[in-house]
Amino acid sequence: MRALIQRVSQGKVSVEGKNIAEIGQGLVILLGVGDGDGKEEIDYLTKKIAHLRIFEDEQGKMNLSLLDVGGEAIVVSQFTLYADTRKGRRPSFIHAAHPEIAEPLVENFIKKLTAQGVPTQGGQFGANMLVEIDNDGPVTIWMEK
Repeated sequence: MRALIQRVSQGKVSVEGKNIAEIGQGLVILLGVGDGDGKEEIDYLTKKIAHLRIFEDEQGKMNLSLLDVGGEAIVVSQFTLYADTRKGRRPSFIHAAHPEIAEPLVENFIKKLTAQGVPTQGGQFGANMLVEIDNDGPVTIWMEK
């Protein structure tokens, strides 16, 4: 499982011109599910993300977590995080989980992050989404389990 997390001042997801998720300060998490991913990866990443100290304290140091700042999250399923571009010019996605496996895992990820105390919304699985990210910092971190 791969997560590209971006610290944001605000984020929004829309499908066909309709807003489906919107947050203020927090994280936009682009989540890729790979073959063989499951509960262990979800538990590890949701706990790590909720407690990761990437928000600034009064001295400007990254000492505060998403929970500390009362931030929110949007999780956007993104199989393209499993793109393999080593051969040819067209990415291969053979290591990405099939949609019927990935979709319930993404939903479970959202539930587990919410259970960690983070108000969490999701994009629309399989849809062509417009993701608006006001990256704060910018701070972008790659996580994998």
